[in-house]
Amino acid sequence: MTALVARPVARPPASRRAGSQQRQQMAAVSHMRLMMLMLLFAAGVVLIIGRLGVLALFSGAEARAAVATLASRGDIVDRNGAPLARTIDAWTIAVHPRELMGDRMDLAAKLAALMPDRGDQAWFYGQLTKDVSFTYLQRRASPALVEQVNALGEPAIVFARETQRLYPQGALAAHALGFLSPEGHGMSGMERVLDERLLDPATRGAPVALSIDTRVQAAIESELSRAMATFSARGAGGVVLDANTGEVIAMVSLPTFNPNRVGMSGPDELRNITTQSVFELGSTFKPITMATAMDTGVVTSMARRFDATHPLKVGGFTIHDERGDPKRWLNMAETLIYSSNVATARVADLVGPQRMQTMFRKLGFDTKPDIELREKGRPLWPTYWARTTTMTTAYGHGIAVTPLHLASAYAALVNGGVWRPATLMKVEPGRAAEGRRVITEGTSARMRQMLRLIVLRGTGRKGEAPGYRVGGKTGTAEAAVAGGYDRSRNVATFAAAFPMDAPRYVVVAMLDSPQGTKETGGWKTAAWNAAPVVGRTISRVGAMLGVMPDESRDIDVSDLTPLLWQEPGAKTVAGH
Repeated sequence: MTALVARPVARPPASRRAGSQQRQQMAAVSHMRLMMLMLLFAAGVVLIIGRLGVLALFSGAEARAAVATLASRGDIVDRNGAPLARTIDAWTIAVHPRELMGDRMDLAAKLAALMPDRGDQAWFYGQLTKDVSFTYLQRRASPALVEQVNALGEPAIVFARETQRLYPQGALAAHALGFLSPEGHGMSGMERVLDERLLDPATRGAPVALSIDTRVQAAIESELSRAMATFSARGAGGVVLDANTGEVIAMVSLPTFNPNRVGMSGPDELRNITTQSVFELGSTFKPITMATAMDTGVVTSMARRFDATHPLKVGGFTIHDERGDPKRWLNMAETLIYSSNVATARVADLVGPQRMQTMFRKLGFDTKPDIELREKGRPLWPTYWARTTTMTTAYGHGIAVTPLHLASAYAALVNGGVWRPATLMKVEPGRAAEGRRVITEGTSARMRQMLRLIVLRGTGRKGEAPGYRVGGKTGTAEAAVAGGYDRSRNVATFAAAFPMDAPRYVVVAMLDSPQGTKETGGWKTAAWNAAPVVGRTISRVGAMLGVMPDESRDIDVSDLTPLLWQEPGAKTVAGH
């Protein structure tokens, strides 16, 4: 039997074994590097997700908390239910400056292109480089803008839903409505007055109705805008007032602003000329003086005449009438028809300072206008009532009030003698403020006659609106400036009411510093500019307000016409 002999196994050379080990080590190192790269990549993803999560958390919680102050507000409507202010859904665009990933200057340029009304590239760069954790870029942004900004792809820019205050009528009745702060609180107008009520969950469900009629507001705004442009005036103001309730049917202040874009407006646009600015309103005060003289018993006969044949000298002061005015003795009605300063001053001299002041105080000329708005100007009341003070204030010089003061006073002159505070809230039938009596019904009836005669025969003829029986008085006064008067500027006003046989509405139009035109022969007085505004406005809105034109009707002035001068071919100066 043959024995089996074991043979030695052949082993690979040492060099081959070393190469294999090296390859294994290299594979291990590569594997390790790959694992580290994957871990780093995973860490980067986690970091990015984490940052996005933090931003999302802020925009979902902290941003919502910041927007919580912009609570939904109740709507505001006009007296007929037309929307004036509504709350709708909108967006907020904000940024975390410390978290920005992209180039700040490049991003600022892109944002400025998308939001030019917000600021330029420098402004946005300043916002993006702030050392803060959060700042707003745009409040109340549209969905379209949000989409455009979002497309920039910067995760540090965040968005949140919020409410937006929308004014559907644009600039219409802007000063009556007012506007909101960025935090959603009323800053002016009725938005400020009604702030608590509009934010209260218990009351904001039903819209708040103002006294404003958007149709009437649009008509007088357009007429005043037209006149302001035609006569190159600095500003204009106007009021349509319910003579029996004090409701403000329209309130105009020009230049105006758009409450949807209030940030683009300056102080001149934001100022409410009708309630904040005080003016010497000239001859529109003369009917008040006549009413005071009659009501206090100083003048008992409409036939009584006053010397207007020459200027009136009192001490070192001279009162005179305009060139072309009749230089003769004038009765009460003629004093208003011809707008005589001299005859009015003589009447006021009989009335005396005490009775004149008493009437002015009854009409509220010594206090801010009585209306809900906070934007109200204090009248300029004479500190010392000398004899000349009584005479000059009788024709509207030396005392300054707002156009709203004048409108409320004229309401009392024609409505039977009761002064009522003005209001921007709609008044339900039978709920008007009680008011206070300032003149008797008999005196008020006389004033209606004389105001109508001014439009029929006097300086107010261009304020007539056929069929509406308009009565009113023009007033032109030099603009008061520090230390005196600017003779190159005047304030032109026409205060009127209609229909004079049963007055329902007062209309006041005022132009600040109008200029004469070729069509007016260079005249820049109220008879040529303010009066036509009122006439056209009444023609446009009379029927809307329930007053139908009727040229077969008029107030009876038959007991006054025999007292009027009947000189053939006599001309009335359309100047005061």
